Amino acid sequence: MRNSQLKAWLRQRAQDPKGNLRLLMSGAFLFFSGLGSIMLAQHGLPPGLKAELLALAGLILMIAGSILALLGYLSLSLLRIWHLLDDDDEQRDPPPRH
Repeated sequence: MRNSQLKAWLRQRAQDPKGNLRLLMSGAFLFFSGLGSIMLAQHGLPPGLKAELLALAGLILMIAGSILALLGYLSLSLLRIWHLLDDDDEQRDPPPRH
């Protein structure tokens, strides 16, 4: 049951290129926002707790952005190829007989 749910979710992700591109762009935006906040904490603020908390928030943003961008990128590339090579579509919808 879980395997079929996972396969259905992967198939749905593979058929949504606009959503996958949106994931990739959102992840890149979060990543670079986090990078900017780390750079601001390093070079723009005096050393202290405020700078460390800003750097920690930037690190969290970078991790979340990396995960989103990776999911979007893999969905755009590998899942699309997997969907094209998947044989389950033909088994569920056999060609019409004449």
